[in-house]
Formats: sequence, structure tokens, C-alpha cells
Amino acid sequence: MNKLLYVIVALVAGAIGFFVFQKSTVLPQPEHALYYQQVREVKPFQLTDHHNQVFTKEQLANKWSWVFLGYTSCPDVCPTTLQELNFVYDDLKAISKDTQILLVSVDPSRDTPEKLAQYIAYFNEEFIALTADHGVLFPFARNLGMMYAINEPEGDEADNNGYLVDHSASLVLINPQGDIAAIFKPRQALGVLPTIDGEKLVSDFAKIVKLAE
Repeated sequence: MNKLLYVIVALVAGAIGFFVFQKSTVLPQPEHALYYQQVREVKPFQLTDHHNQVFTKEQLANKWSWVFLGYTSCPDVCPTTLQELNFVYDDLKAISKDTQILLVSVDPSRDTPEKLAQYIAYFNEEFIALTADHGVLFPFARNLGMMYAINEPEGDEADNNGYLVDHSASLVLINPQGDIAAIFKPRQALGVLPTIDGEKLVSDFAKIVKLAE
């Protein structure tokens, strides 16, 4: 009897394995993203959104979330990326209506919820801006495979509260189960600003959503 049970279990496991293998090999695979066949867990966190409301992992549930590190005083990468995301936002929502764009500010000393609200609305009123203190931001960014570092101001910059923040320019895609599904890295070229390619983003997103069905 036990031997028969083992055979049945083995057959079922084999069938499931074959189905997963067949699905991953037959369906088109993402070409431009770092796509995780085995998703990575997003650990619990608590941020504050631009409406001064608490934002936790619960707000990731049942949505495809695009997460980007930045700050309102960023001179180049941040506004360029947000503008590109705004250009393709309707295309992303056409693939999945449950799509949200999250800008996580890594400059909490200057980026108040009020300032973030004004900044994010300039690009798209549906986008969400988030922040927290560094004790929350550092582990959150590290969990997502990203980083940032404050360039300490000197001289006149210190007096004027002017400084830059180095940060990852990648986009992290979190699936509706709250796990990391993929990372999209910007185009890199010598002497050219790192930028996200909107068309490639949309193309790969469609494939990732299909693979998740």
C-alpha cells in the first residue's frame, strides 16, 4: 500500500514539474529584465506616503508595484525616470490594471510628505511617493537589491543644505503576492545619463504577467 502511495505521489510531482517546465519554456521569457524564476521575499516594512499615511507591505497585495529610489532634489535620473514611467503608464495599466508606481525618497531630511506630494503630482497624480527615516530606508533598499548614500555637504553647500544623494537607478517589480519578481536596470552608456527604456519595460512586463498567470 505504501509503495503504491509513493508511486502516485511521484507521478503527481512529476506531472507538476513537467507543467512548470513546459510553461517556462513555451511562454516567451523576459529579455531585458533580471527575472527571478524563484521570487524573492519582500520583508515587512513601514513607510509614510505623500498623504502622510502609513504604507506597509499590505499595500503591495494584489498589485504589480514598480519601486524606484529617488529624491525631489535629484537633478537628472529621478525626473527622467519618472517622466518615462508616466509616458508608459497607460501601457503598463493596459497589461494589468492593478499597477502602481512607487517613488521611495532616500532624502527624508528634505523630502517631507508635503514636498513629495507636490513633486510626484507633477509627473502623475496616481503615482505614490514614500519615505521614512534611514533606519527603515537602508534595510528596505537593501532587501530590494538597491542602495543609496548621502554625499555629506561641505562649505557653502552645508550652509545652504545642498547635497546630492547617490542611489540605484534600477526599477524593482514586485508581484501581487508581495515578492520581488524582477529588476530592470537602466541603459548605461559612456557619457550618457542612465535611463529606463520604456518600450522594453512594457514588453517584459507583459511577459512576466503572462508567466504569473
